[in-house]
Amino acid sequence: MPHMKRLFAAGLVAASTVFGATTWAQAADQEVNLYSYRQPFLIKPLLDAFTKETRIKVNVVFAKKGMLEKIKAAGDNSPADAVLTVDIGRLYALKEGGVLQAVKSDTLEKNIPAHFRDPEGLWFGLTSRARVALVSKERVKPGELTSYEDLTDPKFKGRICVRSGKNAYNVALIASMIAHHGEEGAEKWLQGVKANLARKPQGNDRAQAKAVYEGVCDIAITNNYYMGKMMTNDEKPEQKKWAAAVRLTYLNQGDRGNHMNVSGAAVTKSAKNKEAAVKLLEFLSGDAAQKIYAEDNQEYPVKPGVPYSKLVQSWGDFKADTLSLEKIAKLRPAASRLVDKVGFDDGPGSWFVQKRISCRLPTGGQGWIRRRTRQLIRF
Repeated sequence: MPHMKRLFAAGLVAASTVFGATTWAQAADQEVNLYSYRQPFLIKPLLDAFTKETRIKVNVVFAKKGMLEKIKAAGDNSPADAVLTVDIGRLYALKEGGVLQAVKSDTLEKNIPAHFRDPEGLWFGLTSRARVALVSKERVKPGELTSYEDLTDPKFKGRICVRSGKNAYNVALIASMIAHHGEEGAEKWLQGVKANLARKPQGNDRAQAKAVYEGVCDIAITNNYYMGKMMTNDEKPEQKKWAAAVRLTYLNQGDRGNHMNVSGAAVTKSAKNKEAAVKLLEFLSGDAAQKIYAEDNQEYPVKPGVPYSKLVQSWGDFKADTLSLEKIAKLRPAASRLVDKVGFDDGPGSWFVQKRISCRLPTGGQGWIRRRTRQLIRF
């Protein structure tokens, strides 16, 4: 009986695979099948607008983990026509994995600057995001921090918070430092940042802003859109307090500009609905979709001339680094090795770090009084 049950279960799996593939294939003329790193509800406004304009239905498969592996395992039988993901590293991994096909589109080339797309037409950036500093309004003066290089200044010792160096966005930032300063220079820079950390790298980007609010550190390194998401988070209003405690600071405005990353899309090599997939990418790079991206996600449109959201505009104009993301992608392995080499995720080299303690004192109706002390703690 156990043997029969296993056979029956195997048959069900095989049947579901066959019928599932058939279901996708039957929709070839009017549908496009999208593997998305972003959850469907986050991109629904964009896809609904695309369907309304083109009458092409988009079937979304949420594939935050193992997207490349899923596509490779299915080979030519993969139902995926297009992929949508975040970070240049993930786009480049799909390219290196051999699962994408080149797209030649005048619309995409016109809408997307060259440094935000693959030179061979294998992937295309759809939004850009800046790796910025969120600094304490109370403890960091305007103009005190102006560049990534400043993060190594001894005056910032024990004052910086950041997530793991192996996080995709930090690896890309380190790769950009290699591109600008060489591997030796980037290693020295990373050691300097490590020496100035207030604690071991941990948490996500929002957790760094929270740490500034709590007085653990004075400077947080995050993506810009997290500031926007905290400022507008009605479900978790405490995050509005975190955002109110910091000032968004664009870096390297006097020279190369702020480091940038992208979210992007590509057409798979196995696409059965290539024409519809290309239409989807072209739509996502156009004015209507770029405006939706800007308003809903607080990201920067890649298409020149499309305005930022009013919230993003309130942070001021800035100069973006135009370093090719393809170059950044190729330097990611070297960047990841540097993280290990300097032991970045082990935190500052001392047994002790300094921590600011901020507290409220009763003042007989005189409002808040913030008292800061420094306390040595062992971690």
